[in-house]
Amino acid sequence: MNILFTCGGTAGHVNPAVALARIFQERNPGCRVLFVGADGGMETRLVPKEGYPIQTVTITNFHRSLAPADIAHNLGTLMNMQKSKKQAQRILDEFQPDLVVGTGGYASFPVVKEAARRHIPTAVHESNAVPGLTTKALSKVVDCVMVGFEESRAHYDNPDKVVVTGTPVRGDFFRYTREEARKQLGIEDNRPLLLSYWGSLGAEVMNRQMVYFIAKECYEGAPFRHIHGAGRDFSWMQEELLRRGLKLGDNGVEVREYIYDMPLVMAAADVVLCRAGASTISELTAIAKPAILVPSPNVTANHQEKNARVLADQGAAVLLLEKDCQRDELYEQAEALLRDRPRRDSMIRALTSMAVPDAGEKIYITLRSLMRG
Repeated sequence: MNILFTCGGTAGHVNPAVALARIFQERNPGCRVLFVGADGGMETRLVPKEGYPIQTVTITNFHRSLAPADIAHNLGTLMNMQKSKKQAQRILDEFQPDLVVGTGGYASFPVVKEAARRHIPTAVHESNAVPGLTTKALSKVVDCVMVGFEESRAHYDNPDKVVVTGTPVRGDFFRYTREEARKQLGIEDNRPLLLSYWGSLGAEVMNRQMVYFIAKECYEGAPFRHIHGAGRDFSWMQEELLRRGLKLGDNGVEVREYIYDMPLVMAAADVVLCRAGASTISELTAIAKPAILVPSPNVTANHQEKNARVLADQGAAVLLLEKDCQRDELYEQAEALLRDRPRRDSMIRALTSMAVPDAGEKIYITLRSLMRG
């Protein structure tokens, strides 16, 4: 059995594919897996770390502006589409896949489209609530479209082709109860825990807000525990907090460069303050963790806000736009939710109703049925 996964652009596209690759190999000894990504994409670093081979195609995105530089870029993209088509043909000729699965990113387009033309079983999985340009285009030619939320079905031209499977989440996120996680983190008091982070690299605009946020909670006597992941802004955040005379740690307020034990810390948290990328939304939903979502405004087609609105509309999360996170607003929203146990319980019930248990198993069954068909 040869299974080809094609993905790229973000970890939110790569992680589901890796989770599915592991399931296929566990269930089918001798199963060969190949990944295809874009030249220079982060997938060329992430996938080999997971132990899988990856080949690449030359593909770039389209810019929506009519500025001369963007027109030139789009002409280059058209040329790359022809080049990537030939590269996809060569990869399929060599690997001879029994199934081709795209999980997002521009690299998926030439590979999945060529596989569908050859009548190889094909599927795409969309982690975001609203499909991106690539998924929308491929949905017209693949055998099956798999989505994370029931609300996503309406965004496709052929809803009968859409299967709500959820998005696979690493097993580590299900390892701990809240009590077990708090004990392992050495939390002995009853103060609720806030977890905040803005992605693996952080986000300077929001981290500047967090300096004010952390200072305010310290001045007020640290009414709740707080672990913040600063990413690449860690050094200047630390310096700024020290300049304000704040010594963290002993009061239960902690700033880390990276949160390497995210499944443990998220399990211990009572509220999560974060962006609204596909992977994050999947993790929050899977373990029913109340959150205040501040979508990044700097993403394609504003997809993070669309993700966040799916949860907010169901009462499963609080949506706060970055432009509204000025001065006290962010702090007051977080403090209010941390003090309101009934509201958090209501959010947990809403998240639980939206979750798709065992998403990896549902996707595996769906894909195997395509292969048998």
